[in-house]
Amino acid sequence: MNRRRFLQASAAALAAAPSLVRAAAGERPLRVGLIGTGWYGKTDLLHLMQVAPVEVVGLCDVDQRLLEEGAQLVAGRQPSGQTPPTFVDYREFLKSQQPEIVLVGTPDHWHCLPMIDAVRAGADVYVQKPISFDVVEGQAMVAAARKYGRTVQVGLQRRSTPHLQEAYQKYVESGRLGRIASVEIHSYYGPPGEFGAVEPPPAELDWDRYVGPAPWRDYRPGIHPRSWRACAEFSNGRTGDLCVHFFDAVRMMLGLGWPKSVSAVGGRLMRPNDSTVNVHDTQTATFDYGDTQVVWTQRDWGVPPDPDYLWGATLYGEHGALKLSVHKYDFLPQRGDPEHGDWLDESDKYPEDRAYKPTELFAAAATRAHMRDFLAARAEGRRPVADIGEGHISTACCLLANLSMRLGRSLAYDDEKRAVIGDEEATKLLAREYREPWVHPTPETV
Repeated sequence: MNRRRFLQASAAALAAAPSLVRAAAGERPLRVGLIGTGWYGKTDLLHLMQVAPVEVVGLCDVDQRLLEEGAQLVAGRQPSGQTPPTFVDYREFLKSQQPEIVLVGTPDHWHCLPMIDAVRAGADVYVQKPISFDVVEGQAMVAAARKYGRTVQVGLQRRSTPHLQEAYQKYVESGRLGRIASVEIHSYYGPPGEFGAVEPPPAELDWDRYVGPAPWRDYRPGIHPRSWRACAEFSNGRTGDLCVHFFDAVRMMLGLGWPKSVSAVGGRLMRPNDSTVNVHDTQTATFDYGDTQVVWTQRDWGVPPDPDYLWGATLYGEHGALKLSVHKYDFLPQRGDPEHGDWLDESDKYPEDRAYKPTELFAAAATRAHMRDFLAARAEGRRPVADIGEGHISTACCLLANLSMRLGRSLAYDDEKRAVIGDEEATKLLAREYREPWVHPTPETV
């Protein structure tokens, strides 16, 4: 999707939202289900419920406590007052409830299989980022969306973030930044804490199903429900969590596709060898686009260079610099006064955002706009602003950075050939082995 198409799609979603809601209200609510009822799964569902009439026809999770909490929350929000049925096996949910829309809000290693099975069952899908744990999963997800003709939006809502759209229009699209040859993306958030000692999982948690296709990892208190991103079995660390967001936004703003190559260095440089956290704490990755160099810097330790921008991106152009975060932007021109913008607060219009404490208020408007675009894309038969194909590029590039760091060499990936050029070892590592009985999908098997 090019930059102008991005803005057109976002504007179309905003314009279409009232008519979509009225049309659905005049007919019947959309049948919606959620797979993964943790923090952001519920957040995404609640924001969808704010912009369209829906009937939640099922919730699925491997944690009975989260399921019960989610069911009570939904019953208090949806107009019917009905408590949705709950499921542990998402396949039973898809078969029995036949939802029109499925939200996938699981940990990263569980994004692929539910998304593929949902589109195969005839549903349109909103799947959280990164779309996949490995590159071949992403290839298969794109192939499935195309094969079954379904709309799939990825939760890369920086593409729908009002203040970032404003910054793009004012400084990038307008030409005020001039030619942009360098971009820095970064995270200087502090490190995750250690986990407790190995112990049996709580009775309400099906840990075997939680681990699913990933390599086995014993349960430790603290991993579930919010710290699984510190586990390399379930996550690609900060790169898969935070880099992907702003790398995707930068790609959109600059009209970038696949880079010529990806290279990265780093690792667990500050963690002790016996740490229960096994993801990297330091990384510098370069995404080579020839005339534009995009660099990701992660450091979970030490003093951040700018405490006001712990996570974000800076675009360097001929005529100044543009700093971006989820909270604000700052334009620093070579001549003239700096300019500043802030995130859009809609909590007065949607007071339930503040009532539900886990809501990220700074991201709420963006997620609602992202959901509107998803619904508009379904209605219009077009691809959404963060289509699964775009999500695959952004996700795979981040995964390639981790793979480059692991192998110690630069990687040139060809998505059409589905291979790392001239590197058989790296190509084999584009997919990890699934734990039985789960079977790793490929583009040919979906």
